[in-house]
Amino acid sequence: MRFRSLVAGVGLVALLGLAACGGGGGSESSSQSAPAGTAAPRQPAVPERQADAGDAEASASPRQDDEQDTTTAQISTFALDVDTASYGYARRTLQEGRWPAPGEIRPEEWVNAFRQDYAQPSGDGFTVHVDGAKLPRRDEAVLRVGLQTRASDSSQRRPANLTFVVDVSGSMADDGRLDLVKSALLKLLDQLAPGDQVSIVAFSESAEVLASMTPLTAREELRAAVTRLTVSGGTNVEAGVLAGYQEASKAFRPAATNRVILLSDGLANQGDTVWQSLSAKVREQAAKQLTLLTVGVGRDYGDELMERLADTGDGMAVYVSTEEEATRLFTTQLPATLDLRARDAKAQVVFNPSVVESYRLVGYENRALAAEEFRDDSRDGGEIGPGHSVTALYALKLKPGADGQLAQATVRWQDPDTRAASESSESLGSGDLADGIWSQAPVRLQVDVVVAAFAMYLRDREAFGLDLPTLREHAARLASTSEDPMVSELTTLIERAQSVG
Repeated sequence: MRFRSLVAGVGLVALLGLAACGGGGGSESSSQSAPAGTAAPRQPAVPERQADAGDAEASASPRQDDEQDTTTAQISTFALDVDTASYGYARRTLQEGRWPAPGEIRPEEWVNAFRQDYAQPSGDGFTVHVDGAKLPRRDEAVLRVGLQTRASDSSQRRPANLTFVVDVSGSMADDGRLDLVKSALLKLLDQLAPGDQVSIVAFSESAEVLASMTPLTAREELRAAVTRLTVSGGTNVEAGVLAGYQEASKAFRPAATNRVILLSDGLANQGDTVWQSLSAKVREQAAKQLTLLTVGVGRDYGDELMERLADTGDGMAVYVSTEEEATRLFTTQLPATLDLRARDAKAQVVFNPSVVESYRLVGYENRALAAEEFRDDSRDGGEIGPGHSVTALYALKLKPGADGQLAQATVRWQDPDTRAASESSESLGSGDLADGIWSQAPVRLQVDVVVAAFAMYLRDREAFGLDLPTLREHAARLASTSEDPMVSELTTLIERAQSVG
């Protein structure tokens, strides 16, 4: 059965208490291995419903504002996603005094851009956190599911084969985009280990290999290749990406992390420019364990193309607008996350229809899966690296006076090397809900509520019943409480939105 795409935000209460922060609260937990393609022996505490004839029709005509009734759609399933590009690009847009395009707002990427406090597992895979809070309106609540992988010491990671595919088309001259990329690459070369290897491909109207796969012991050769990057011609993303995959395939090392990294403004105007057909070509390469990271730059940015390529390439999409952000990405975040913790990771939340009347999922519209695809290990999921957190937020309408288990959340993933499948689960009861979102909920939960509400307001002019002045008030209060510079910045962004809206 295939459920309709589950959506982030609609309605007065749908977002008033949505969040995603670490926390305990679960009454059951399990982590177990299962052979690939088979169901784990432990079954959800809430039984799954059987497929009915209406599922195919619902799948054929997805709606983005559906509230899911638990009597007909008891199960929510989606592939994990750690993209943050939507937040990075919207932040730049607001800072420049412009309102972001609604289609570029993906609330889950905003929430996942913020720090979480989930406990880490002792090994590969995930810890699962489930908690929630009651909303001001009667019989309404928010549920959050937080998934966390273990961080790693970059000095202990496996070696990496990195193929950088650099856009050198004419548009990359604007705003110093190419200068930003070159500076970041040169700094990265100083951070990588001797066992790593790097290839550099430049593309404009066609692609050119400036450095075939070269060990880091020959850093000067690689630095010379970076300095040769110069702007000229149109933007043939297809040529660049395919040339990059060709280079990565030739030098593939089974014991290494093999990654293609596309640096571009995503403004394709030559070759195949349609993301659907480009994604099909990328998907073929992802099946060969070549993951794709897209790094977006530029005031004008092809958000959809870069985000879709990252999704089908089993990687992630990020966006940088300043040299400081680029330096942090390439010298701190990238080296520390080159390993994989999980392949084809998926989440499934099973709701108890005797307690939960309906639910909405915030975001993940283009990551929704059918319920039966959860344990189908041939179905693509998300590739998750060390130290990553993934959060899903749900708005719930509870049945009056009902008590008991609300839901059980399960994450399934494959071992990066053996492809053996494992699962981990956590459940939450109605008695585990915090009594009030703004008074009793943890600070990180409150922060994520404000983040998600702001994203939804920018996209739909509907912020779960919260207007911009109220959002700004909560953000300012939480900035002081959390002592988090990103929350302080969020306050400023809300103020900018007030001035341009």
